[in-house]
Amino acid sequence: MRCVVIGGGVGCARYVRGLREHLRRSVTDAAIDVVVNTADDWWVSGLRISPDHDSILYTLAGQNDDERGWGRRGESDRVSGELREWDATPAWFTLGDLDLATHIARTSWLREGASVSDVFARLGSRWDLGATLHPATDAEIDTHVATEDGRRMHFQEWWVRERAGIPAVRFEQDGIGAARPSAGALEALARADVVLLAPSNPVVSIGPVLAVPGMREAVLASGAPVIGVSPIIGGSVVRGMADACLAAIGVETDAAAVALHYGARTAGGLLDGWLVGEEDPGAVAKVAAAGIACRAVPLWMRDADTSAALAVDALSLASELA
Repeated sequence: MRCVVIGGGVGCARYVRGLREHLRRSVTDAAIDVVVNTADDWWVSGLRISPDHDSILYTLAGQNDDERGWGRRGESDRVSGELREWDATPAWFTLGDLDLATHIARTSWLREGASVSDVFARLGSRWDLGATLHPATDAEIDTHVATEDGRRMHFQEWWVRERAGIPAVRFEQDGIGAARPSAGALEALARADVVLLAPSNPVVSIGPVLAVPGMREAVLASGAPVIGVSPIIGGSVVRGMADACLAAIGVETDAAAVALHYGARTAGGLLDGWLVGEEDPGAVAKVAAAGIACRAVPLWMRDADTSAALAVDALSLASELA
């Protein structure tokens, strides 16, 4: 079984960890490929930072800080403190020392001529991840946010410093028109038995992946069932400020509304199946009426067992639709 997961950030990291747990327990011949959002990457203090990739890398490696929800466990931040003293880094953006080592390695390899795909492979080779990570594209497509008060800022500034508190009117990925899917992403999709949309932010984590020219077509051309998991439970976001992102594109913070945003494959959209939380039984009929098979299941990924159970539910729905 070849599973391709599309997403980024903590929600994707936990989902892939659960999928890996289930496959290790139950399937002898399985592979996981993750097509990772790189549109929230940015340059800071001369270093290339890749938050979505690193969240997944550290989680699968068992190196993530579960209490903070980001970065490496056992961190110190002496270097960030010194950078702030030199006024060489934004005061609102802190990177741990171990995390900085990752960014230094990444930047060094990029400046030596390595592609983003090469860097993903080198970083991923350090630990037994149980999955292969691919960038959505090797191009730089940093996201900028146009805000209601007429400003334009990098997504990280809007997300971290402003806490998404300034209403956004649109999100722009610079250079995305000339981008192409990475070779690894295309190869993984061509061999996929199932494509899984992680419970990631639909607008700034999954949206930019699908917006890379040729990516949506590659997903659909795979012929594999596409199963998504709602990032909204009981009308609230699971993590972060996805509601502020959804509002900017006119989508309600609602499990059914997000499914309809992706659309049914039978109606020119993407989805074959959609999982909503047990807290949202009313969403099932709405989603099904749009031509998307829908099930209400436990979505909270509290530990290895609950995360693995969610993977079972997604793969079971895919098996019904295959």
